[in-house]
Amino acid sequence: MATQFIVHDKIDTVGVVVVEDVQPGKDLTGWIMQTDETITLKALDAVPLGHKIALRDLKTGDTVLKYGHDVGRIVADAGKGHHVHVHNMKTKRW
Repeated sequence: MATQFIVHDKIDTVGVVVVEDVQPGKDLTGWIMQTDETITLKALDAVPLGHKIALRDLKTGDTVLKYGHDVGRIVADAGKGHHVHVHNMKTKRW
């Protein structure tokens, strides 16, 4: 199976899309680098290459973990399989 998204750390709440053309309804395969596990997820939005996809339901105020690090907070709910980007996530710096 081809890998469509990667997750660096088991605690991450988002994965990073590593292929183009992730469309809604597509079943995706992800690789957790830390544990060398394969996981599956259904994309519920189009997600561009390099963007994030929610690995679980994320609610407003939740911390977004990517590469094992806090990269921001959710400002609009993003369910599992949805695109996570500037429309529903903001940095905590400002």
